[in-house]
Amino acid sequence: MIYRKARFQDAETIYNLIYDYAQKGEMLARSRNTIYETMRDMVVAENEDGEVVGVGGLHITWDSLAEVRSMAVSPKYKRHGIGSGIVKELIREGKEMGVKKIFTLTYKPQFFVTLGFREVKKEDLPHKVWKECIDCPKFPDCDETAMILME
Repeated sequence: MIYRKARFQDAETIYNLIYDYAQKGEMLARSRNTIYETMRDMVVAENEDGEVVGVGGLHITWDSLAEVRSMAVSPKYKRHGIGSGIVKELIREGKEMGVKKIFTLTYKPQFFVTLGFREVKKEDLPHKVWKECIDCPKFPDCDETAMILME
C-alpha cells in the first residue's frame, strides 16, 4: 500500500468513498467543492493496481492544533490496516509541521483508541474547532465522540 498526498484526479474517488459512509450515517458528508478546497489536507492509500482505496485529512485549526477528518476506507479493504496507516501518515505530517495536539470527532472511537487517542468532552476542545460545525446539519446536537492525541 502506498500512502501519498491526494491529487486532483483522486477527487471523485474521495467523494464516493466519503459519500458511501455518509449515506449510512457513519460519517459527515463532504461536497465536491469541499474536497477540492481541502485536497492539500488529504492523504490517500493507493493499492498495487493504482486504485485509491482510502482517504483521510489533517485539517489545521489553530496554533499547533489539527483535526483528523474525512477518514474512509473502501469496504473491501476494511480491516487491512489501511485506516491506521492513513492516520499514522497524518500524525507524521502533523509532527513535521509542529502540531502538538490532534483531535477528531468520530463515530468509531475504538479505532482511534488503538492509535493512542483518548476520549474527551467536546466542551474541552478549544472553541476555534467549532467554526465549521455551525454548517453541520447535526449542530448543535453533535452525536460524534471527541478524541484527542497529545504529543
